[in-house]
Amino acid sequence: MEYYNGILCISHDDLTRNDAPEGKPSDAIMGESNYKKLASGKKCKEKINVVRPGKGANAYALVEVASIPSRFLQLVNQKYPNQGINMILRKWFDEHYYPDTEAREVYSSFRFDNGKPIPPEKQVEYVTNASVLGAVISLFNDRKIMKKAMGGRVRWDEMAEAVAYYQEKYGHTLPGNPARFKEKVQQFQSGGYGALISKKFRNQNTRKVSVQIEKLILSIAAQPTNPYNNTIHELFTQFMSGEIDICDPQTGELFDRKDFFDKKGKPLELSEATIWNYVNNPKNQILLGKLRNTQWDFNNKYTPHHNRHSPFFSFSKISLDDRDLPRKAHGGQRPKAYYVYDVTSGCVIGYAHSRTKDVDLFIDCVRNMFRTIERNGWCMPAQAEVEHHLVNNFADGLMKAGVVFPFVRWCNPGNSQEKRAEHGNRAKKYGVEKNNHVGIGRWYNKKEVNRPKIDKEYDELNNTYKEKTFSYEELVADDIRDIYEYNNENHPNNKLYPNMTRWQVLCDNMNPDLRPMDKAILYRFIGEHTQTTIRRTQYMQVANRKFALSSPNVVEALASNDYKVDAYYLPDEEGNIDEVYIYQGDSYIDTCKPLGSYNEATCEQTDEDVTEYIEQSKYVSQFRKMVKDEKIQKVVIIPREEKEALESVEAKAVMIPAPVEHEEEEGAEEYNPFLNSDYMKSYARAAL
Repeated sequence: MEYYNGILCISHDDLTRNDAPEGKPSDAIMGESNYKKLASGKKCKEKINVVRPGKGANAYALVEVASIPSRFLQLVNQKYPNQGINMILRKWFDEHYYPDTEAREVYSSFRFDNGKPIPPEKQVEYVTNASVLGAVISLFNDRKIMKKAMGGRVRWDEMAEAVAYYQEKYGHTLPGNPARFKEKVQQFQSGGYGALISKKFRNQNTRKVSVQIEKLILSIAAQPTNPYNNTIHELFTQFMSGEIDICDPQTGELFDRKDFFDKKGKPLELSEATIWNYVNNPKNQILLGKLRNTQWDFNNKYTPHHNRHSPFFSFSKISLDDRDLPRKAHGGQRPKAYYVYDVTSGCVIGYAHSRTKDVDLFIDCVRNMFRTIERNGWCMPAQAEVEHHLVNNFADGLMKAGVVFPFVRWCNPGNSQEKRAEHGNRAKKYGVEKNNHVGIGRWYNKKEVNRPKIDKEYDELNNTYKEKTFSYEELVADDIRDIYEYNNENHPNNKLYPNMTRWQVLCDNMNPDLRPMDKAILYRFIGEHTQTTIRRTQYMQVANRKFALSSPNVVEALASNDYKVDAYYLPDEEGNIDEVYIYQGDSYIDTCKPLGSYNEATCEQTDEDVTEYIEQSKYVSQFRKMVKDEKIQKVVIIPREEKEALESVEAKAVMIPAPVEHEEEEGAEEYNPFLNSDYMKSYARAAL
């Protein structure tokens, strides 16, 4: 047999040659006629693969051994028994080898004592070995093939040879020695997948440092001074040698160095490399980072984050956040700004500016947003996303879910990447603002183009920098212009909103399930407030202007003998007030419109004067109708003495004989003076 192009072959001559002595039966593996039939495959179902035809001067035909039918492979083994080649086993293994998926899962998830995984190349090796041994074990259960190949019992030399034959094809590292191969099969049967992991490889990955010692190393590394690795190694060595003591600051208990000795009872010695490996382990870096870093740095470097996508409709969610404008005003302070972003479009729908970051800045921003909403006839946003800073004072009122906004999302403190408004601030800053102004960026930014140029003045203070400043009014005006330009830029998601600006996405893509604003509730939280008094059942005075009740019957809702009310209103950008909402305590009373006036000179009256006259006349008519409909019934007050005398007279009147009966004309009514109340009263008084 020989290899031809990597294929094990047997020659045509070896298959058809008769080496038996004369007079003896032929020992040819197959006859010439059988060979031709199998080679052509025309007159039989089976076919051999002739990989090289016997053409040429020194050429001879070669047949792939694996393609020879099993009945002829048995004859090959009988004819060449001393070669130790079991063709039936080779063919069976070639047809029944499958990668062991369970072994792949086991070895990929395996960890040594020091927490390290099996290297990828070793994982491939162990999976291949397990797959080969799995085929060998499954062969033991195939009695038919076992009887054909080895007479019904395991011949380990033939088994090992057949497996070793495929070493180059499958890349396994199983031993070729029959005794060692048998031992490996038995170990795999009893020990499973773990039996294939080399003991030498296990010993190299044995955990020298216990969990307790690792925690000690990390505790030393977590000192407030953030020591370097060589300092950690030095402190650990001093502790193990008894030069220093380490204690728990919470309990005051000293660590016992004997608890950290090795198995032989000697102080454990660790190299700087070992210390470095444990300190820089990714998991340990997270634990140390929690102690060494600020909450903001830790969240942005280590903490996993949620993967989200923006809502499709405008006003499904808005996000609010404050910021310092990047350029300084005269005096070195940066103006403060508060923005409201629509998450879908990215538009700034509300803004406010101030010299200080306080609650008024937040309220002014919310007022600006609702003025924009009212001016455009939009509905109430479905959800507001806010932070605890500044807004926490409104948690039980304006920013309580279901009061003004149906849903309210409170962001976690120190997690700036959670707020969509932070994303909007960054897009605005490094977009419109950077293009329009000089010096936008941060000196520590990773990108050089986003680092502003700042020159330091080396004076006695050593903390002075040359930086251009501007007036507060100029910075605010620039920011308002930047907001307008930013809102009218193309939306960044051009695929979803092609050729649409942020403002167009905001206006044309409103959520259809939104509800109108309830300004009576809203203005109580964000509006201006004043106390006033209802006068003449008609009006009250707010901001030097009269506002009329919607109806005279409104006074019925007032508390007893109390005409004072709380008025809430929100002036527009020009200071005009369209409506005033009045309350007494927590009870809503009425929505009041401005009370107009008309020219009393008929010759000068306009259509507006006539309309105003009619409206006021209607109101007066409603008042008169209310007074008339609710007219109080008049009564006569009878003193007690008169009542007793009246009762006495009525009792005597019963004893007066009845009048003489006489015929009356049909239809005439009987008159009884004692049944007339006025008559009885006058009679009683006369009797007295």
